[in-house]
Amino acid sequence: MVSALPHSSFSSSSFMTSSYMPGYAKLNKRGGAGGWSPSDSDHYQWLQVDFGNRKQISAIATQGRYSSSDWVTQYRMLYSDTGRNWKPYHQDGNIWAFPGNTNSDSVVRHDLQHPVIARYVRIVPLDWNGEGQIGLRIEVYGCSYWADVINFDGHVVLPYRFRNKKMKTLKDVISLKFKTSESEGVIFHGEGQQGDYITLELKKAKLLGSIYGHTSVMTGSLLDDHHWHSIIIERHGRNINLTLDRHIQHFRTNGEFDYLDLDYEITFGGMPFSGKPSSNSRKNFKGCMESINYNGNNITDLAKRKKLEPSNVGNLSFSCVEPHTVPVFFNDTSYLEVPGRPSQDLFSVSFLFRTWNPNGLLVFSNFADGLGNVEIDINEGKVSVHINVTQIKKNRIDISSGSGLNDGQWHEVRFLAKENFAVLTIDGDEASAVRTNSPLQVKTGEKYFYGGFPMQMNDSDHSLFQHSFQGCMQFIHVDDQLVDLQAVEQGKLGSFANVTIDMCAIIDRCVPNHCEHGGKCTQTWDIFKCTCDGTGYSGATCHNSIYELSCEAYKHLGKTSNYYWIDPDGSGALGPLKVYCNMTEDKVWTTVYHDLQPQTSVGGNSLEKLSVLQLNYSATMDQISAITSSAEYCEQFISYSCKMSRLLNTPEGNPYTWWVGKANEKHYYWGGSGPGIQKCACGIERNCTDPKYYCNCDADYKQWRKDTGMLSYKEHLPVSQVVVGDIDRPGSEAKISVGPVRCQGDRNYWNAASFITSSSYLHFSTFQGETSADISFYFKTSASDGVFLENLGNTDFIKLELKSAAEVSFSFDVGNGPVEIVVRSPNQLNDDQWHRVNAERNVKQASLQVDQLPLEVRKAPTEGHTRLELYSQLYVGGQRGFLGCIRSLRMNGVTLDLEERAKVTPGVKPGCSGHCTSYGMYCANGGKCVEKYNGYSCDCSKTAYDGPFCIKGKCFTQEDLVSRTLLSSTDPETTATDLNLNKEELSFSFSTTKSPCVLLYISSYTQDFMAVLVKPSGKQLLWALSIEGTTDNNTRLTCKIGKIDQDIYKYNTPGFTGCLSRVQFNQIAPLKAALRPTNASSHVHIQGELVESNCGASPLTIPPMSAATDPWHLDSGKVGFVPR
Repeated sequence: MVSALPHSSFSSSSFMTSSYMPGYAKLNKRGGAGGWSPSDSDHYQWLQVDFGNRKQISAIATQGRYSSSDWVTQYRMLYSDTGRNWKPYHQDGNIWAFPGNTNSDSVVRHDLQHPVIARYVRIVPLDWNGEGQIGLRIEVYGCSYWADVINFDGHVVLPYRFRNKKMKTLKDVISLKFKTSESEGVIFHGEGQQGDYITLELKKAKLLGSIYGHTSVMTGSLLDDHHWHSIIIERHGRNINLTLDRHIQHFRTNGEFDYLDLDYEITFGGMPFSGKPSSNSRKNFKGCMESINYNGNNITDLAKRKKLEPSNVGNLSFSCVEPHTVPVFFNDTSYLEVPGRPSQDLFSVSFLFRTWNPNGLLVFSNFADGLGNVEIDINEGKVSVHINVTQIKKNRIDISSGSGLNDGQWHEVRFLAKENFAVLTIDGDEASAVRTNSPLQVKTGEKYFYGGFPMQMNDSDHSLFQHSFQGCMQFIHVDDQLVDLQAVEQGKLGSFANVTIDMCAIIDRCVPNHCEHGGKCTQTWDIFKCTCDGTGYSGATCHNSIYELSCEAYKHLGKTSNYYWIDPDGSGALGPLKVYCNMTEDKVWTTVYHDLQPQTSVGGNSLEKLSVLQLNYSATMDQISAITSSAEYCEQFISYSCKMSRLLNTPEGNPYTWWVGKANEKHYYWGGSGPGIQKCACGIERNCTDPKYYCNCDADYKQWRKDTGMLSYKEHLPVSQVVVGDIDRPGSEAKISVGPVRCQGDRNYWNAASFITSSSYLHFSTFQGETSADISFYFKTSASDGVFLENLGNTDFIKLELKSAAEVSFSFDVGNGPVEIVVRSPNQLNDDQWHRVNAERNVKQASLQVDQLPLEVRKAPTEGHTRLELYSQLYVGGQRGFLGCIRSLRMNGVTLDLEERAKVTPGVKPGCSGHCTSYGMYCANGGKCVEKYNGYSCDCSKTAYDGPFCIKGKCFTQEDLVSRTLLSSTDPETTATDLNLNKEELSFSFSTTKSPCVLLYISSYTQDFMAVLVKPSGKQLLWALSIEGTTDNNTRLTCKIGKIDQDIYKYNTPGFTGCLSRVQFNQIAPLKAALRPTNASSHVHIQGELVESNCGASPLTIPPMSAATDPWHLDSGKVGFVPR
C-alpha cells in the first residue's frame, strides 16, 4: 500500500538532507539516498505514512537504507485515524517492539497477530545499527476499509422500531464498533413489559452487559481511549458469547426462560425517553459508532438513509468528531518542563492523570525569591501536596485528598495557593476539597516540572521523593493557562525527556485476567500480581491446586481415613470439594454426602399426586461426575419403605416412582437391579414377598414392606431427585432413604504405560497451553536419560526430559528464545522407584519441581512473547526415546489415557509393575507389601495389626482369657516345619491400674514356660523364663492371658483388669484372630466375654482425661524381648 503513494503522503520528525526525505522510504526503492534518515539518530525520531483514508492493515516489512550501514534493529508501530491521539500496536498484552533488520537490504516482514484499522501509520525506531545511524524503507500490507459512522453528542438517541410491537426472540446477534473519551454511557438498550431487558453500557470505562434483568457481566478496561473497539453479542436462549476486541467471554443467564421479550424498539446511544424512571440517571453515549448491526439489520445504513427517526433532543451526524485533548505519556525516566508566569502571588495548577502505580511525582515547582517550593505527589493512591516554606519556623505544609486514585481511571487534580491559604480538589468534588490556612507566602517561579526532574537538576532544589510518575496526563493548566503540548513537542515551548506527546499507552494487565480460579489481580505500571488467598489454588497465576486429586493420592502419602479436600481435575475449572476418604485394607473409598435425612416420610393423607425429594450434595454435579468418571466402581444405597404405596408397578405397569441421576435423566430401575430392567433386588433374586411382582412394594400390602439395594451403574450416579407417586390414596405411606455416593479406585492415578524399547513413544493431539500450561506425572526408570514428552511448533516447543541420572530438565520457547530449567537431585533418579514431576509455565513465570526437592523458578520477561504456539502432535516417551514407566500424566487438568494408547502401540505396554519399591515403606509393623495391577496393598495377616497400613492394633478390656493352639499333635495341618523355637519374639501394649497381675503366660506340655507380670508395687515388670527339654513338631504350646498356672499363682489377682493390645508371639496374633474371624480363629479359645475397645489406639485423638475423672487412669507401656 506504500509503494504507490506520493511523496506528500510521507512525513517525519526530521531528515538529514533532501536526498534522505521520508518520501524515499519505500521498500526495494533506490530513489534519493536510498531511504529515509533523520537529522539526528535518537529516540525522538519517527516516520509517518498517510494512506488518505482508513485501511485494514495486516502486515509490515522493513529494510535499511540502500547499500549503507544504516538500518533499524527494533521499532514500534503507532496508528491513528486523524494523525493525532496515536495508539501503539499491542501484542501479547504489551506495547509491541518489532525486531528489525540485520543489514541494509534484506527484507524483514511481520504479519500482525491481529489487523488494525487506521489512516495513519507511524514508525518509531527504538534501536539501530551501532556502526551507522537510522535508515529505513518500509511497506505496509492490507486492504481497503469502509464503514458508515454515526456521531452521538451525548444527548441524541437513535431508536430502531420493530415491525411488530413486540419481539420474542430465541436468538440475537448484535454487533458494532465504538470509540469515546467518556467513561460512562449507554451504548444500546431494549426492554419489555414483562420485565425483560438488555442493556450494554460503559461503567468506569469497562463494558457492562445486562440481560433479562438478573444477569450481568463486565469485561474490558480503559475503553475511554477514543480508539475503536469492536463488540459482538451472540445469544441463543440462555447461552451468550460476548466478544470485545477479540476476547470472547462465555456465560449463561440466570432464570428459566430462553426467549427475550422486547417491546416496540431498541435504542442506540442512550435510554428511551419512555423508559423507566430508574433508568434516567444513566448517561447517554458520547462518541462515535460504526457498523451497527441488529439481527441482520444495518442500523447505520438505515440511519444515514433517514429510515430511522432520532430523538428530537441533540444532534446526530455522520462524521466522527474528534476531541481536542492532547495526552502525554510518561515512563519512569520522563519529565515535562513547562514555563509559568513568574512572580505571581497566586499559584494555580490543574491536570488530569491516570496511572496504576500507587506512588509517583506529579508536579514540582520552586517559588521565586527562595520562598520555598511546591510538590504534588500520588502517595499510596492519594494525592498529597507538600509546601516547603523557608521564611517561617514551621517549614512544611502537608495536605492530601482522595483514595484509590491508582485505578487506571482519569482523575482531575486542582491545586490553588495564595497568601495564608491553599486548597486541593480531586475530581471536581468541592464538598471534599481540603483547605489549609497555615501561614504561607506565595510567589510563583519560572518552571513547572511534571512527572520527574532533569538529571542535572540540583538535589537541593526539590524534595527526596524517589518515584517518578508512570502514566498519562492531559488538560495540563499552569497559572490558569492550558499548556500547548504540541508547541512543546515541536521545541517551541519548555523541554521534555522520554515522554510521548499525543499518546497514552496505558495497558490494563488485569484484562484479560490471567489470575485463575477467582484469584484477585492487582497491578502496577509494569507488572501484575495474583492474590490466591481462599481460592484453594497457588502459584503465580493461582493455577495449581493445593489439594490432591483423589483419596487414592492421599493414601499414597500415608494418610489414614478422614475428611480431605480433593480437586478431581487439578488445575481445571472445577473447584475443590471436601469428601470422606475411607482407607480400607484393599480399597480406598471416596464418599460424598447429601442433606436428605434417612427414612424421609412422604404421603400419609397427602393431596399431592407426586412428591419430589431433592438431594443437595456437598459438591456440584460436575465435581461428582469427575469423581465417578475416574473411579473404578461407584455405588449408592437406596431404600423404599412402603405401606400401600406401589413402587415400579411391576410386572408391566408404568412406574409410580423413579429417580433422577446425572444429566437429569429419569431412571426406572431400583437398587440391586440395573439399567433397562424394571425390577427391584427381590425381582432379580426371585425372592419377592409376592412372586407375581418384581418389587416387594408393588404387592400393595397394608403392612410395611421394603425394597432396598445398591445402585452401581456409575454413569447414572449420583441420585439428584426421587419422585414418589402412589401416595394420594387413603392409608398410603412411604419412606425414602438414599445413602451417600461411594466410589473406590482412581483409574487416572494408576493410568500408566511401560516403554520397553528406546524407539517407542505414544502420540496424542497437540497440547493446548498457550498462556497457561501445567504438566505433572510420575516416572520410574533404570536408564540414565530419556525424553518424557515433547511438543513442537514452527519455532516454539515444550519438552521434559531426564538429562542425567540425577537431573530433570524442563525446556520451552514461546518466541523469546529457548529457556531451560533444571532440577538436580542429590540422589539418583534412575533407582527404579516412582518420582513425581510438576512443571508449569504461564505469562509470569515457569517452574519445575521433582519429588519434594526445592521448586526451581524462572521469571518471564516483562515484555515479549507470551503465547505458546504448538502444531505437531504431542509425543509421550519422546521421539528420542525413554525406557521405563510413566504414570498419571496430567496436562492442564486432563489425564492422558496412556493405557488405552499403549494397547495399540508397538514397544509400549499398558500398566507398570513394581509399586512396592516406592510405597512398601508405608506397610508398618512387619506388614508385607503386595503388588497389584493398580497400586499395592499391605498384608497384615502375619502381624498383630490391621488397617490399610498395618498400624491399627487390636485391644480388649476387662477379665478375659485368650488361648491359642499353636502346634498341636491333634491338628497336624498346623505343623510348621520351619518354626525355630530356639528364638521367640513377643510384643504387646497394656494399660492397667491393678497390681499385681499377670499380663501374659505361655506354657507347653513340658515344664517350659514364659510369663510377664506386674509386680505388687506396680512400678516394675517381672518376666520369667523356664526352659526344660526340647521341642519338636508335636509340642503343644498354649498362650494364656489372664489366669495362669500354679507356679506363679501368687502374683495373680482375681484376673487382669485393664487394656491389652497388639499382642504378638512370633507369627501368632491371638487378639487379632479372636476379633477378626479368619481360618486361624478356629484355634482361638475364649473364656468369659471378649470386648473390642479402642483403649489401645495410638496416637490419641482426644486429650487425655484428668486422673480425677478418668476411671481407667491409664499408665501404659510396651514390652518386647527376645530370650536367648
